[in-house]
Amino acid sequence: MPIVDRYISRVRKPVRREGTERYLLFTLLSFAASVALTRLFLELTGYPQIAGGELHIAHVLWGGLLLFGAALLPLIFANRWVYVVGSLLAGAGVGLFIDEVGKFITQSNDYFHPVAAPIVYAFFLLTVMIYLQVRRPAEREARDELYLALDGLQEVLDRDLEPSERLALKFRLRKIADDDQHPDLARLAESLLEYLACEELRIAPETTSTLERWMDKLGQLETRWITRRRLKAVLAGGLAALGLLALWNLVMLLLATRDPSRLESMITELVVGGQVASITGMFWFSARVAVEGFVGLLLVVSAGLFITNKDRSGAAMGYIGLLLSLAAVNLMIFYFEQFSTIFPALVQFLLLLGVMYYRRRYLRDSIYLSTEVVERGG
Repeated sequence: MPIVDRYISRVRKPVRREGTERYLLFTLLSFAASVALTRLFLELTGYPQIAGGELHIAHVLWGGLLLFGAALLPLIFANRWVYVVGSLLAGAGVGLFIDEVGKFITQSNDYFHPVAAPIVYAFFLLTVMIYLQVRRPAEREARDELYLALDGLQEVLDRDLEPSERLALKFRLRKIADDDQHPDLARLAESLLEYLACEELRIAPETTSTLERWMDKLGQLETRWITRRRLKAVLAGGLAALGLLALWNLVMLLLATRDPSRLESMITELVVGGQVASITGMFWFSARVAVEGFVGLLLVVSAGLFITNKDRSGAAMGYIGLLLSLAAVNLMIFYFEQFSTIFPALVQFLLLLGVMYYRRRYLRDSIYLSTEVVERGG
């Protein structure tokens, strides 16, 4: 098949697009909003059905339509705004699609099957892992830099090249031009540098987007209100509260084992509520309570370490505990509690971001200082 071989031979090493992490973030946000708002809308409206009789237009079809639109846009248009719109459509589409997974993994087409919620959550976690991987800075060769430089020249075609953007383009092209290993690419970069320096080039006035203005305001609020003491108090209080809530189920289960009537009442309540339907289900519920209690203990100890000014150990233990909770414990909790776990998971994620911020801003300097003291023999 010479035609196929010809196309395969033209496949080159992939180049990561400029702003990929931003587009993936839009996808994540629209994904989460799509699932949460869909479940909320259906709960408030009593799960209405579109169409009548034998027909039922499920929202998985709308999700497929949005995904199809997200795939078509970059095939038809070359503008940069396509990636923003496509990322939002893709996130909303996959949210509507994966929300109905319960219908397609059960013979009874059970939308409310307990396994559905953990699958949705696990799929979202995988997308978060891809986003975190993409955020890491990648090493770029001259070919990669030239790809990105040519992509940046779209601003010239749209008459929207600002001084800061031209400066960034010049820096990137100069790096390519100084590369002795690729003289052909260096020659092209030199030509583009000459073009960027010409007087005929139209430069747009420097502007700031709404998002940039909001980020500046957030930066000012951060400088004004977020001090080490306040952030530490919020982290300690949040970790302690989450830890105690996680320990509560374990304590109640242990107390119930000492009183047969109380244990029977607890099991009956779980069965009636649909959380446990078999001995295997009870085993998994007990495992969930045990793992949740272990993580809760980690979070309580982390809060105690923060309170006793052992910030480094407290941040490390809190980081591990929150990661375990988000990546492992919540999978089991979503099975038993379903989508009511969304808000606690969001709180855990915000606390994890807070711990990461605290380590980056307040503990990194102390690492460098301690290293300098050791090197000086002090």
